[in-house]
Amino acid sequence: MLQTENGVSFVDRVSKVLERTEYRRADTWAEKEPLYRLRYEAYSREGYIEPNERGLFHDDEDEVPNVWVIGLHIDGELAGTVRLHVASRPEHYLPITSRFPDAIEPRLRAGQIIVDATRMSSRFEFSRAYPCMPYLMMRCAFVAEDHFGADYLTAAARAEYEGAYRRMWGAKRMAGPLPYPPLAKPHVVMAHHHAEMGAAVRVRYPFLNSTEAERRSLFARSSNVAHDLYDELTGGRSCGSMQQEMACVA
Repeated sequence: MLQTENGVSFVDRVSKVLERTEYRRADTWAEKEPLYRLRYEAYSREGYIEPNERGLFHDDEDEVPNVWVIGLHIDGELAGTVRLHVASRPEHYLPITSRFPDAIEPRLRAGQIIVDATRMSSRFEFSRAYPCMPYLMMRCAFVAEDHFGADYLTAAARAEYEGAYRRMWGAKRMAGPLPYPPLAKPHVVMAHHHAEMGAAVRVRYPFLNSTEAERRSLFARSSNVAHDLYDELTGGRSCGSMQQEMACVA
């Protein structure tokens, strides 16, 4: 059951914060560096990574063509960040594939579209002020799911967080636990299957819905490629969003 606090439902509370929230894709180093610094602060605070002198957490996975490095801003202030990769073929890079190939590669060979969410991080003070931060950050993956017409959303998570992913998104374990370098602890693959849970989770959390303008503002290009990758990453599927699906089926 969704909790009510002072007569205000959880959905309404998140929706109110969302009204003050903006998602911004980072394309330049000047835009990306604050997100890499936020990642470092969050991951080192939890002991997930080793300290480094630069105080940044980024890697080669931030440099591939099919990556979206996104910052979440509340009232204009950077509050969190998430990284998304999108793929529909084995040659498209996904972080999850390199760690869990047996679970992911057959789906890519079948042409299924996967949005892989990694590096979810939030500033400590925003996590304290807004317990809904995980929902706001993961919402970005659902916006991508709608834009690209994804079959799966995946996220590597520590095994102790598996229950939270099940409760929040109806996600199921696809593989693991296995080592997940450079992070210190083993991870499992949690997967949200659009065909099974896409409609239900949006009924439960209507704040996951997005407009075409929002989807295009984030995904009409990637963080590293200036042109639209939609056709390349989807195999030319003609429909993306949940709102378009009924028209596609008809």
